[in-house]
Amino acid sequence: MQTRGAIVRQAPGKYEVVDLEVDDPRPGEVQVKLVASGLCHSDDHVATGDIPVGVYPFAGGHEGAGIVTAAPPNHKGIKEGDHVVFSFLPSCGHCRWCASGQQNLCDLGAGLLAGSRWEDTSSFRLKLSDGGDPVGQMCGISTFVETTTVSADSVVKVDEDLPLDKVCLLGCNVGTGWGSAVNSAEVQPGHTVIVMGIGGVGINAVQGAAHAGAANIIAVDPVALKRENATQLGATHGVETMEEATELAKQFTNGQGADSAIITVGVIKPEYVGQAMASIRKAGTVVVTALGNIADTTPLPVSLADVTLFQKRIQGSLFGESNPNWDIKRQIELYRAGALKLDEVITTTYSLDQIGTGYEAMHAGKNQKGVIVYS
Repeated sequence: MQTRGAIVRQAPGKYEVVDLEVDDPRPGEVQVKLVASGLCHSDDHVATGDIPVGVYPFAGGHEGAGIVTAAPPNHKGIKEGDHVVFSFLPSCGHCRWCASGQQNLCDLGAGLLAGSRWEDTSSFRLKLSDGGDPVGQMCGISTFVETTTVSADSVVKVDEDLPLDKVCLLGCNVGTGWGSAVNSAEVQPGHTVIVMGIGGVGINAVQGAAHAGAANIIAVDPVALKRENATQLGATHGVETMEEATELAKQFTNGQGADSAIITVGVIKPEYVGQAMASIRKAGTVVVTALGNIADTTPLPVSLADVTLFQKRIQGSLFGESNPNWDIKRQIELYRAGALKLDEVITTTYSLDQIGTGYEAMHAGKNQKGVIVYS
């Protein structure tokens, strides 16, 4: 069928909206009409070239929700009319990682940036209407497309009374940020936590730390709007720099430092890890959630003696170590109970044709979180 979507033709490049053809779903796949899609920084990394992909043109978007319009037989029992949230990390349910409760590390993730179907690297679900050239799918889903066809492994069914323009955030930003605090940093009641970078992921790391019972949550961001929003959603303090955050953390802990520092900046640099390591106590944890140029091999400015003698830990965090088939539903219950804020996180909504404006606002620091809402 014919649809429209936002693609990049090369990197560096910018998203442009074009006409596309989308395949009918095969057995094990579903077709979904998008209701909403988050504007995530990872898709901007694709446009800048920080994250190279397997094929161009490439259709962006990896955080969204919609309504199933076609569903051949599939192992999840998804049917036409079901409301679903996409999980940017698929879960097959039977590989070593899924079977051991680490769905975020599912072996299907190896194909996230290839753009093709997992099982056939020569098969693409999207094509350009003009010429028929194949178009890659971001994380196998491409939520910057009005109607998309995806593997059933990439969707989680949700209740029909939920606002899809809000719960779409559960497919990436919420799980990544909330899980970075709750799962990766293992925040405990009474902890002092620093969150470095208060974008869509960082604001949810703040919420996760608050939900876990942290006594002091220090939000670090040069943008006043983001610091203010953080204090409304659980942060106890908002500062502009890591130097200020480190000093505050030491004041709260008799000079020891923060229990954990979570790095959720838009573009990570090695020195940020060094700053985070300097801010934490002995046996503390630095959680590295942010992405940058994934080919960058610049050494981290970290003392190995600091790691060994002080037992400090650097912990990577992919999707906040989430198990999407369970955690998305768990976070929905927190949202229903008022313990997890989604509506308040969204700063501005856009149409698909305004995607460029949305990313300009993100770069200018005007958005906590932008969301595309489809008509």
